[in-house]
Amino acid sequence: MDAILFLLFATLAVGCGINLVVQTHPISSALSLVGVMGSLAVLYLLLGAEFMAAAQMIVYAGAIMVLFVFVIMLLNAGAETRKARSKLALPLGAAGLFALLAILIFSVQALLPRTDPVRFGAFTGGTAKAIGQKLFTEYLLPFEVTSVLILIAILGAVVLARKEI
Repeated sequence: MDAILFLLFATLAVGCGINLVVQTHPISSALSLVGVMGSLAVLYLLLGAEFMAAAQMIVYAGAIMVLFVFVIMLLNAGAETRKARSKLALPLGAAGLFALLAILIFSVQALLPRTDPVRFGAFTGGTAKAIGQKLFTEYLLPFEVTSVLILIAILGAVVLARKEI
């Protein structure tokens, strides 16, 4: 049952990710990103990381997506306009994509060591205590740098949306 749920929600996450890139309207893209975040939360649950799944839904699918939608509405971004495409863009892009995927697959198989297969529910590092200890000891600087970057992004959006008097 775990493998079926994993395949279902992994496929949903990839589908929503593709839809995120393909959409022309920013609000539709933001909703697709919520689908990706929800699918990732279910994948965390399957691994036994309940706290990480709850944080994923509350912080990312909730707060960050509200922030994204607020910034999109603040900037008054409309739908993209399609431009004329080159006839060579699609075949060359598809060939480049397949070449990139082949290189990535080869690199991952050749460079990364073999590991034990994943056992669903065997992960014990997803508790609030384990995450808190790692976050406030080993990863304190990246955590604080990320918060400063988010603050800079918000200020940049406000400056861009400000109307000249």
